[in-house]
Amino acid sequence: MKKSSNALVNIGWAVLPFLFLLVFWTALRMTGLINPTLLPSPAEVAQTLWVHLTEGNFIVNVYMSAQRVVLGLLLGMLLAVPVGFLIGWYRPVRRFVDPLINFFRALPPIALIPLAIVYLGIGEVAKVAILFYASFFAAVIVMYEGMIQISPVYIRVARTLGATDFEIFRKVMLPMTVPHMLTALRVALGVAWATLVASELVAAQEGLGAMIQNASAFFDLRTIYLGIISIGVLALLMDIGLRRLSNRLVSWQDKTEN
Repeated sequence: MKKSSNALVNIGWAVLPFLFLLVFWTALRMTGLINPTLLPSPAEVAQTLWVHLTEGNFIVNVYMSAQRVVLGLLLGMLLAVPVGFLIGWYRPVRRFVDPLINFFRALPPIALIPLAIVYLGIGEVAKVAILFYASFFAAVIVMYEGMIQISPVYIRVARTLGATDFEIFRKVMLPMTVPHMLTALRVALGVAWATLVASELVAAQEGLGAMIQNASAFFDLRTIYLGIISIGVLALLMDIGLRRLSNRLVSWQDKTEN
């Protein structure tokens, strides 16, 4: 009973902010401060969702966008994890690479779209490459910042006990960086979804970003709101899944700290 009541309380706290947002949205429209034609109501957006589900290709758009984000995210993480370990483990490498990483991290992915089109064309590769770029630099920063914050005491103790560098890496550093890997994954996920619309500027015919861009050409505010809300909902659901995975994988850390 206690667990079920706690679950209901948690669900209530999770839903409450969105109820408040809906009330604020409706109230703002009713006040007349904004022209009603420029701010569709939640009911109108819901009606637009139904139209897209029954008569359009909304599911296809969601699938294509999610696929691009997941591919870009996974590719970015596959490279960010070893690069983060390398930078965090070897100080000379960190001194050499750190300025380059911060330079490229500051470049907005949308600025690279012309180059992506020139070198990669207008297919899926260019779109995924832009998401990969955004995910990698977001994740690698979190990875190596997490590694350099690990207390050197653990390494000294392991060396005192006769551990080799490989054993220290496998039995000390790797387990202690799992929380940072998961944090990097969550940060990169948010950045990838934030970059989605920019990536789908590359001649995308399907996807939520493409849906928003096509709707903007016809001043279809209902569809624009639907696309924005859909991106937010998908990003939120994926983040919740990652948070639950993190809680399961690093539950030992909480016990250790306690």
